[in-house]
Amino acid sequence: MHGNPDWSFLYRNMIPLLSQTFRCVAMDYPGFGLSVHPDGYGYLPSEHGAIVTELVDHLDLQNAILMGQDWGGPIGMDVASRSPERFTALIMGNTFFFPSTFPVMRMFSRVLGTTFMQKQIVRRNLFVNRIMKWALQEPINDAEFAHYIDVAPTPESRIGHAVFPKAIIGEERWLAELERRVDATLLDRPMLLTMGLKDKPMTTKAFLAKWTEKFPDATRVDLPKAGHYFQEDAPEEVVAAILEKYGPS
Repeated sequence: MHGNPDWSFLYRNMIPLLSQTFRCVAMDYPGFGLSVHPDGYGYLPSEHGAIVTELVDHLDLQNAILMGQDWGGPIGMDVASRSPERFTALIMGNTFFFPSTFPVMRMFSRVLGTTFMQKQIVRRNLFVNRIMKWALQEPINDAEFAHYIDVAPTPESRIGHAVFPKAIIGEERWLAELERRVDATLLDRPMLLTMGLKDKPMTTKAFLAKWTEKFPDATRVDLPKAGHYFQEDAPEEVVAAILEKYGPS
């Protein structure tokens, strides 16, 4: 499950390694990557969750391990908590599934939710060209990074990029309901946490304590040189952690 403003391309260095052991399914939410931009679609995380749930049902996934990062965390948790019988384990990193009480995240949401910043995201592709590029700890070449730029060539194709940051505080009611549902359905699942420590807002002591509170038996793998997009920064380390915890014995 990808986040913002990326798409399944984020997992290109992991899937070839993981697919030797697992069947891997990576999708693009509507309005992201190679998916369509439906008329009347609001690009809210709840809508993405409903679409991915339909996909999971269509594929009839069983004994699945769900992996989420950034908004892929709450969207993935939404999907898994609605069909807990389909998911045997979880992998989460640099993400959340609960209303944020963390000042930096809330400030990020307020600032990027302003009219001015929303226009910058939509008109100038700010989230890809500035925020994502700045967050990468291991620079990728221009040809690869172009895949993040080229899938959102017009203002209309970047609306989803603008909706997500506003949703951190704008979708608090949905996140609160999601947290309650996760508490009721998924806290007994094995959990692997892969944390890119260069992403300071999502690896503070308070933030990590929230995950420990929910999943006290989780296996945590810290990635000291990786940031928010750890799939780009440390793909082989993450794959090794997944195989160690969930691979064949």
